Amino acid sequence: MGSGQQQQSSPPTTAPCSSPLSNHLPPQGRTAPSPPPSPPAAATGDRSQPAATTTTAAKTAARNGLAGGTGLEEEEQEDGDEGGEEEEEESLLQLSRSLEAACSLKGSGTDSQPEEDLTIRYVRYESELQMPDIMRLITKDLSEPYSIYTYRYFIHNWPQLCFLAMVGEECVGAIVCKLDMHKKMFRRGYIAMLAVDSKYRRKGIGTNLVKKAIYAMVEGDCDEVVLETEITNKSALKLYENLGFVRDKRLFRYYLNGVDALRLKLWLR
Repeated sequence: MGSGQQQQSSPPTTAPCSSPLSNHLPPQGRTAPSPPPSPPAAATGDRSQPAATTTTAAKTAARNGLAGGTGLEEEEQEDGDEGGEEEEEESLLQLSRSLEAACSLKGSGTDSQPEEDLTIRYVRYESELQMPDIMRLITKDLSEPYSIYTYRYFIHNWPQLCFLAMVGEECVGAIVCKLDMHKKMFRRGYIAMLAVDSKYRRKGIGTNLVKKAIYAMVEGDCDEVVLETEITNKSALKLYENLGFVRDKRLFRYYLNGVDALRLKLWLR
């Protein structure tokens, strides 16, 4: 117990302060060193913006692969150039797409509906081998049937006044005419038959066949040309009237089906 009491009565030993702040506290009696001069504060106001802009320009330049930064004006010019190039590329891309679409539409239309060779040749009757084609065309549109002898009467006596319209090797139109004396006074041409395949109508084939026949009649000193057509055949009436024919006479119940006919005439002299 005695030793323990001595230990309790002994005054405590003061240990040096181990606080980390002790190394920074100035010793007593000394003047604290003046703090190091602080760096100048960044300029405020307008000078702060160029610094930030320069930094942004430097980053933009680095991003674009440039060695150094650029100024604000160069950056804006580059942005404008890039924007113009992007707009031009976009316009070219849209134009290219439009052309591709047009070409695809044209190609699809060509594939679905191939173009037909519509080169039309007009030839004069040459042989009996052409007779079936002539009969086939004319029989479709006749208001009354003709026998083969009727065809042969016209074609064998006036082969120079029979013309055919050909597309390739196909006969698509035919005209049969005659030319003889009328009442021993003048030479009259007569258009006996005219027919055009329905698939090739409205292409001027009938008009060209009539013109060729009239030119051939003129070479044979023809004075006038006549024909008859049904009064209800508006397309035939329009065709002949456009060539100068006039309505000369109405023939009542002229055809076997009871339809009236109009006689048309063209004076050549």
